[in-house]
Amino acid sequence: MAFIDYYKLLEIDKAASADQVKKAYRKLARKYHPDVNPNDEEAHKKFQQINEANEVLSDPEKRKKYDAYGENWQHADEFERQKQSQSQYQGQGQSGSYSDFGGSFDGGDFSDFFSSMFGNQGKSRQQAQYKGQDYNAELQLNLRDILNTHKQTITVNGKNLRITVPAGIADGQVIKLKGHGAPGTNNGLSGDLFITFKISDDPEFKRLNEDIYKTVAIDLYTAVLGGEITVETLDGKVKLKVPEGTQNGTKVKLKNKGLPVYKKEGSFGSLIINYDIKIPVNLSEEQKEAFRNLSKL
Repeated sequence: MAFIDYYKLLEIDKAASADQVKKAYRKLARKYHPDVNPNDEEAHKKFQQINEANEVLSDPEKRKKYDAYGENWQHADEFERQKQSQSQYQGQGQSGSYSDFGGSFDGGDFSDFFSSMFGNQGKSRQQAQYKGQDYNAELQLNLRDILNTHKQTITVNGKNLRITVPAGIADGQVIKLKGHGAPGTNNGLSGDLFITFKISDDPEFKRLNEDIYKTVAIDLYTAVLGGEITVETLDGKVKLKVPEGTQNGTKVKLKNKGLPVYKKEGSFGSLIINYDIKIPVNLSEEQKEAFRNLSKL
């Protein structure tokens, strides 16, 4: 897989603050969100990459490793252990220093690095360790499934694994579970499990980040005279007052009736109602005459 520069992907500088990372992520996530770009595979791929970049750069520990090791950041712990092993090995009488080898882990795999450190003699004293293969899985959910953080069981490589599904998780978002991939070689680290969340479309609600949108039909008489209607939300029914003279396409925002904000407990998006005024059809002559009289007024 080609190396992706997370900073370039989020269009930020390497010195960007945590708030700047968050702001850049939200801006691009809105731009490339699958709901905004239906049936656009390139936009969907970009959205996944943006989520991946945010997952790393918004985590101080992961970002530190990424800044130090670049594309090899996921192997940072292995490299650090080998540096420590080399230091201990040199303390037993071996010459040379870390700087003799350029001090860089860019390019080549782990076995190349180990060989350059110890040579054939080192290999005879300690076998190289290899991280296990990463696994990938998908979990299908609907909007109501992500209203609350909850547990779900998934099957990966024939094994059942109980995972936590965070409230408000995005469609296409990827979460890594460290150490749940294939076992490593020679006591190497186990691989990781990458779970891609697929949030299915809802017949009533359309999602944009933590906000949801719904079209509600109201009759002409209620629109003209005003009244009260009952609207179904994701977590129950609410009553709304419709003002006199409501126009077609009028939008009403219900705060805190949207989806929970990802990893921000107690924060919710909004439900935006769009009124669709239904014009009566199949009127009787008496009803038509009433409208004629109204038009003259």
